Amino acid sequence: MLARHRGTEAALVYPSGYMANLGVVTALADEGSTVFSDELNHASIIDACRLSGATIKVFRHNDATHLGELIRGVKGRKFVITEGIFSMDGDVSRLQDICSVAREYKALTIVDDAHGDFIFGANFSGVPSMFGVDVDIHVSSLSKGLGCFGGYVAATSRVRKILINTSRQFIYTSALPYHLAVAAVSAIPLAKKGDLQRKLQSNVNRYRREMEKLGFILGNSSSQIIPVVIGRENLALQCSQELLKAGVFAQAIRFPTVKKGQARLRTSITAMHTAAHLDLAIEAFKQVGKKAGII
Repeated sequence: MLARHRGTEAALVYPSGYMANLGVVTALADEGSTVFSDELNHASIIDACRLSGATIKVFRHNDATHLGELIRGVKGRKFVITEGIFSMDGDVSRLQDICSVAREYKALTIVDDAHGDFIFGANFSGVPSMFGVDVDIHVSSLSKGLGCFGGYVAATSRVRKILINTSRQFIYTSALPYHLAVAAVSAIPLAKKGDLQRKLQSNVNRYRREMEKLGFILGNSSSQIIPVVIGRENLALQCSQELLKAGVFAQAIRFPTVKKGQARLRTSITAMHTAAHLDLAIEAFKQVGKKAGII
């Protein structure tokens, strides 16, 4: 079912999305490989690249031109890895340009689409389908848009066979419990109906519109992940604590997760939020923002 969903030959379930990223990169890349990784990739991708033993080259965020400069002339097996929706900024990968460079230099593409899966694209099958691009390996989550638990890799049958036989994160751990697997399988048809996606987009539009009216800086997000940029680390922590007192959980994200001076409050909108929830959050941000001198 997951393979059909992503338009691939096969799929393999891991205990978590973190393990899926570690499992696929460490199984396929080695000391003779070079991995080209977006500078804003998730920590699980960074860890996976380091553990693989491959040479790592980091290209500027969403910059296919810089990727081309780095990959040109590199010998051996090559991998380009990026996210579909970036987890801290909420912006969308420029997959068309990045995949074009990867194809030109015969590099395998790996896309972690945990935050775009079941939300964007044709039949809600993710960011690659939204742009109409083919990627070699899809990594995703059962615990984001699907609301269950676990991670998975979708690719060719050959890649699946390699992972089953060599991926330590798949072999040397417990399988996903049966009831969680059943929950995920049962949730897929419901998640692909479209009702929740329409409600989500309506909530995102309302929240973004009202927050921008107040004067908050929301970055380049075009998804349900909307960072409220604060700047100073200590101020972000202070604002997060004040918001929590008002009943709003907005986690402070600071260095080293993001660059120094770019601390933000990471907010994530869902289809389950009601108008009352959004109003409460917006009003709380308004009061805290004024008190902190942000707006």
